[in-house]
Amino acid sequence: MADREDNVTIPEFSCLLQMDPYLKKYEKDFKRRYELLQKQLFQLEEAEGGIDLFTRSYRIFGVQRRPDNSLFFKEWAPAAEALFLTGDFNGWDKFSHPYSKTEFGKWELILPPKYDKSPAVDHNTKLKVVVHTKEGQRLYRISPWAKYVTREEKSVIYDWIHWDPPQPYIQIHPRPKKPTSLRIYEAHVGIASPEGKIASYTNFTINVLPRIKDLGYNCIQLMAIMEHAYYASFGYQITSFFAASSRYGTPDELKQMIDVAHSMGILVLLDVVHSHASKNTEDGLNRFDGSDSCFFHSPPRGEHSQWGSRLFNYSSWEVLRFLLSNLRWWMEEYCFDGFRFDGITSMLYHHHGIGTVFTGDYSEYFGLQVDEDSVVYLMLANHILHTFYPDCITVAEDVSGMPAVCRGVQEGGLGFDYRLAMAIPDKWIQILKELKDEDWDIGNIVYTLTNRRYGEKCIAYAESHDQALVGDKTLAFWLMDKEMYTNMSFLSPMTPIIDRGLQLHKMIRLLTHGLGGEGYLNFMGNEFGHPEWLDFPREGNNHSYHYARRQFNLVDMDHLRYCQLYAFDRDMNRTEDKYGWLAAPPAFVSAKHEEDKVIVFDRANVLFIFNFHHIKSFQDYRVAVELPGKYKIKLDSDEFQYGGHGRLDHNTEFFTEAQPFNGRSNSMRVYIPCRTAIVLANEEIDYCY
Repeated sequence: MADREDNVTIPEFSCLLQMDPYLKKYEKDFKRRYELLQKQLFQLEEAEGGIDLFTRSYRIFGVQRRPDNSLFFKEWAPAAEALFLTGDFNGWDKFSHPYSKTEFGKWELILPPKYDKSPAVDHNTKLKVVVHTKEGQRLYRISPWAKYVTREEKSVIYDWIHWDPPQPYIQIHPRPKKPTSLRIYEAHVGIASPEGKIASYTNFTINVLPRIKDLGYNCIQLMAIMEHAYYASFGYQITSFFAASSRYGTPDELKQMIDVAHSMGILVLLDVVHSHASKNTEDGLNRFDGSDSCFFHSPPRGEHSQWGSRLFNYSSWEVLRFLLSNLRWWMEEYCFDGFRFDGITSMLYHHHGIGTVFTGDYSEYFGLQVDEDSVVYLMLANHILHTFYPDCITVAEDVSGMPAVCRGVQEGGLGFDYRLAMAIPDKWIQILKELKDEDWDIGNIVYTLTNRRYGEKCIAYAESHDQALVGDKTLAFWLMDKEMYTNMSFLSPMTPIIDRGLQLHKMIRLLTHGLGGEGYLNFMGNEFGHPEWLDFPREGNNHSYHYARRQFNLVDMDHLRYCQLYAFDRDMNRTEDKYGWLAAPPAFVSAKHEEDKVIVFDRANVLFIFNFHHIKSFQDYRVAVELPGKYKIKLDSDEFQYGGHGRLDHNTEFFTEAQPFNGRSNSMRVYIPCRTAIVLANEEIDYCY
């Protein structure tokens, strides 16, 4: 094997080593992964008539209507003794329509059209696969390739519904061009309403998309779309991988929602869960053919001890067919623009990250603890997505910090475009929980925001859905807590707690936006300081929807201060859109002053100044800047319209002096009020992004 590895050439491995020479020690690991990938690609091309056909197996498996209106059914159930199809179409006869067994554990059935030439199974009617096991059991199953499943109100189990509308929705708007600056609005359709119920795709289209557009986000990351029987799983325990969740509406209503987003120039990413699957059997993938393996490793390897879910066997030919086709299905059928891959850390390591603290030592990322089947699957997924859809965006949710996750497959990397900067929100929560304002460690905050692998793009965020889940709470609620119930009105004087909360909420977001990454993410509602936390209806809360909603109505009430936080978030995004700092190289931090609590940095020729001091304002404070010229304020967290105190005159012109300072060629003097963040731009240069 060692000799074979020496013969493997990773085409652009030298680029990776230029970025990080310390990876040279692990060249054999990179070569082995790359060789496994090439072997897999070769086999797919040879055995399946090419990668394109293989990765669109949703055109063959499940149920397909042929031109003559006959229906072709196909499943993979290697451990089954016999398969039958039953449903409304045959009066639920369990034996009248047997599948025929073909090679490699496949089963097929053809239903000729009815006497009137219409399909034998009507649109919107129920189906089941009846699986007979070698042990004599009779099991009722949903096809793993089912495109639509629903649950009757009093039922626990989901039903497979044949979805073949006579006039399907046709998307008319092209995908928007891939932006250089990615500003993501993380959203959940079901909670996207102030009402205590499950909201719909149509509600999102009509009421939420215009808000996202107004706020200046150019990308939506949609959670909980792949069908999940248990609503409170937040969409992370998938039961039907090809079905868009029916609790929000029909597949056509989701297609329309994405189409309207595209018409607004907004990309839509799917939160895809290929790291594990629900343990459900009757309406999930688990034990589909009666065995404890099929799509998964046999226990114990095939079970996640903490999540209580099943783990895929990524070395299986049919699992690759299923998962890769699943990615292409969402791209082709629904016109998504890419994916956020959930739970990557669990996939990358045999230990799944359980009980493991990643210190950043490179030995943690290579060796026997790494699950190379999973690594190769992710390389394969990214290779295929970026080959067929060059503008596709893929985001990795990895807490481990594995090197080269966001470098191209041709370099030996995993091929993701971005990774989530997961340490940043944890840092903000820790600070707000544990430290007084005067004890904030400015150097440590800057370190957390800038500590990322060079050349691997990060998406920074102050909080996502994770931080809002029950047991934790939103940043706004950490800052202002119960005063949010009584003191958010303009009609009463601003209390010290509300004042502090409003100012820090804005400053934390702008600092994260400007310094933390090459993309920015916000979870729905947090832009305006959504109070409380998230909790889905479940037994423990008497199935209440009270915390499973987003109170957009708070922004629309003119007498409440939520609209001020909303306005700041909107203008922060619009300022970035003009100056393009997310698309620029990392910032140059010229000041991180512990005593003054001041942070100064420049990025994209824009100057950011933060004064986190709770009481001290600074007159004539010298700040460093690279480009000489005249600067003016372009964003100011202290403006009245943002809930600030209006202490800065926006007509002021700041002129640089040819006095080098803190590593920059020029400097100037500014007034920075306490708890204020300002963005200044040079009036003498042309910002073209």
